Amino acid sequence: MTVIKDAQGIDNFWTHIDDDALLPSGAITVSLKRWMRERDDLLRRDEAVGVRLAPSDAPETLGEDLPALPLIVLDMAPFTDGRSFTQARILRERLGFAGELRALGDFLRDQIFFLGRVGVNAFEFPEGTDLADRLKAFKEFSVTYQAAVDTQEPLYRRR
Repeated sequence: MTVIKDAQGIDNFWTHIDDDALLPSGAITVSLKRWMRERDDLLRRDEAVGVRLAPSDAPETLGEDLPALPLIVLDMAPFTDGRSFTQARILRERLGFAGELRALGDFLRDQIFFLGRVGVNAFEFPEGTDLADRLKAFKEFSVTYQAAVDTQEPLYRRR
């Protein structure tokens, strides 16, 4: 499956693993619950390990583990739940996470631009999603008024 990362389609080499599944070889993601339970073993793996956050998970829980994580996946809830936007901003601004921050789920095309503003740089959609259509979302707005992760100053301070 292809994902969008940094506004380009790339091959997805990550496998999302359920909490009770055996760990395969290759790059994997696990839930925060599994990460907390098996942290030491997962850190010793030779392959990359990322963590998936549910909307109810606190990103601060990862604390000192953030530098060891190449990927954090925000498991997007229905569009009426904005907690993943908050998680992204906390990870980027407050906790200084510099790795790949990926939104996963069936979220609206309209949300892509705004997820990028809070620090999400990769997007994984359900099978069958028109990625060409989703890529258009990155160019739909040319001016932003507020400061955010992607633009440090509000419009009135930019020249």
